Amino acid sequence: MAILDCAIIGGGPAGLTAGLYTTRGGLQNVTMFEKGLPGGQITSSSEIENYPGVTGEITGMDLMQPWPEQCMKFGLKHDMIEVTRVSKEGDIFKIHKADGNVEEARSVIVATGSSPRRAGFAGEDEYYGRGVSTCATCDGFFYKGKEVAVIGGGDTALEEALYLAKICSKVTLIHRRDSFRAAPNTVKRVENTQNIELILNATPAEVYGDAMGVTGLKVDKGGEIIDIAVPGVFIFVGNDINNQVLIQEDGSTLCEFNKQGQVVVDLKMKTSTPGLFAAGDMRLDAPKQVVSAAGDGAVAALSAIAYVDELLNS
Repeated sequence: MAILDCAIIGGGPAGLTAGLYTTRGGLQNVTMFEKGLPGGQITSSSEIENYPGVTGEITGMDLMQPWPEQCMKFGLKHDMIEVTRVSKEGDIFKIHKADGNVEEARSVIVATGSSPRRAGFAGEDEYYGRGVSTCATCDGFFYKGKEVAVIGGGDTALEEALYLAKICSKVTLIHRRDSFRAAPNTVKRVENTQNIELILNATPAEVYGDAMGVTGLKVDKGGEIIDIAVPGVFIFVGNDINNQVLIQEDGSTLCEFNKQGQVVVDLKMKTSTPGLFAAGDMRLDAPKQVVSAAGDGAVAALSAIAYVDELLNS
């Protein structure tokens, strides 16, 4: 099996853009490893209104739909399999796949992103997938005409609350602080939406239900327990970094992480390991925006091209 010029781990906006720029930029043998369909976490977003050049209402799925075709046109290959670990021997990286096979690459761009974080209250795990969800676009339809609760105070929580308000009879938005971290325009829209009720300075205490699924949520507001009868609870409280592929068998890391598990990179997306680049939501201080992830992917690709050229010509 030929050595890859570049292996890209992850098929979201960062990984896809890296694939586009590496192949169009001259690397001949580039494979993107993505265990699912390309597009990334943004495909579950109900509404995108801040991607440059895109006007009107568009879903994350619609935004990402043409990206893979554009990338493949220049020679990017897609291997639909999970990568369990990336290691390095000398100048060559080893791509360890879930089927037990190992591929080799001269450079690696890791763009595995992040995953929705659990809030950690009683019943959350028990009812996950049975009334507890982290994807309004995926599951909102099941609660058409019903009341639901949304937990969180950032852009995603408020945007998804607005989406659910179009489907559901009522949305109760629960936030642990008295103000939101979302964009002012989004906050104003939430406050002006009649069927969204705010419960601030409160935290979820317990979600409960029966054999069929969730039937209610208990909320702690300053020691007072508020019982909300809802069949659906949507959680948007941040994300955990998907950095597992960079953790070695002995527990060490292939490159430097910060205390939050984010990969430390410079302005060229270079990690502390030569030939290894990180892009998108997993890297240090990522803005967690599609346009930023795409920019990271382009920068990482250009850096990978320069690295491989120097490696082959030294």
